[in-house]
Amino acid sequence: MQFVQDHFNEDPAQLLLRHKEIPGLDIKAAARQIAMRQKSRQKLPSWSANPSLIFPPALSMEQCSSEVTARYKSSLFHGNTLADLTGGFGVDTVYLGENFTQLTYIEQQDELVELARHNLPQLLNNRQLRIIHQDGIAFLQQTREKFDLLFVDPARRGKGNQKLYRLQDLEPDVVENWTLLQKKSANILIKASPMLDISMASRELPGISEIHVLSVKNEVRELLLVHNGSHQPLKIMAVEINGQDQSVFSFSPEEELNAAPAFSFPQKYLVIPYAGILKAGAFKSFAVRQGLAKLHPHTHVYTTDQFPEAVPGRVFEVLEEIKADRKSIKKLYPEGLVHVISRNHPLKADAFKKKFRLRDGGDEFLLAVRLMNEKTGVWRCRLV
Repeated sequence: MQFVQDHFNEDPAQLLLRHKEIPGLDIKAAARQIAMRQKSRQKLPSWSANPSLIFPPALSMEQCSSEVTARYKSSLFHGNTLADLTGGFGVDTVYLGENFTQLTYIEQQDELVELARHNLPQLLNNRQLRIIHQDGIAFLQQTREKFDLLFVDPARRGKGNQKLYRLQDLEPDVVENWTLLQKKSANILIKASPMLDISMASRELPGISEIHVLSVKNEVRELLLVHNGSHQPLKIMAVEINGQDQSVFSFSPEEELNAAPAFSFPQKYLVIPYAGILKAGAFKSFAVRQGLAKLHPHTHVYTTDQFPEAVPGRVFEVLEEIKADRKSIKKLYPEGLVHVISRNHPLKADAFKKKFRLRDGGDEFLLAVRLMNEKTGVWRCRLV
């Protein structure tokens, strides 16, 4: 471990070339540890800085939660007993475990179980920890125990390493085992892919009480499916985390269905909601709740003449409408530097940039949109 600390900031590939062999050290394993620690700097900063931890292979690092999203999950539940049915690298076990006294980590992969036995006791101070080397569903089928919370993070890679999204395609299959999960706990938390169809998930898992769409710096990272036995109507929460700031937009499918937004041509300001709100499907309720008008039923860009205070999204000040031709755009941006956003427009952003020989840069934005009269237009804007 000292070699890893001494060479933490160096290129692992160069280390392998320079140090062909070091007596008593597996140089390849050390280089892998350095690579994984470097990879985890942004995702797991406090873990990366902990010299005593051992890191897993790349796929497990890719699939584990970040510290930011794991901390958010830890705010949702507390109790006495927690069972993590898909333990993995143990990030969610550790952060969820902060609010529980008895923790059961279950994992079927040999290497990850060995890492957990080394890492988790160091990270879970004064917690009763049980590490079980078994398939999580098999464990539930065999045990008589019930838990205050079951956490499941199904593997989202197929046998050919392809990415999977549908709940039935994942391992374990929470749809097939939904009755078993409910028998073992009133509280169930499932981490799902950002690509999952929210409406389908709510149909496949009857009794789901909350869906949290979790985005970090305007990028959707996780969907959290919550069953808490409340029998209340489904609530969907779009959560945006940016540093110490956090905003939550909460709505129900019924509210979205019944919302009747106003429509307008672009006014002084244009608003694009955070990615989590759009993923959550709050297209109409966002407009009504924020007092904004939509540009078109399928253009999820909103407008107002008054500056929208504390709106959960990006606000653009409209400078002017421009002609979408090479001469006009070249005159405005002789260096070709401008950010392009396309919403419900025939040209996607990349195609727009290619056509007009533009690349991202500068302080201005071009918003290409379809309007309420079915015509399209391009507006020159500045991010407020």
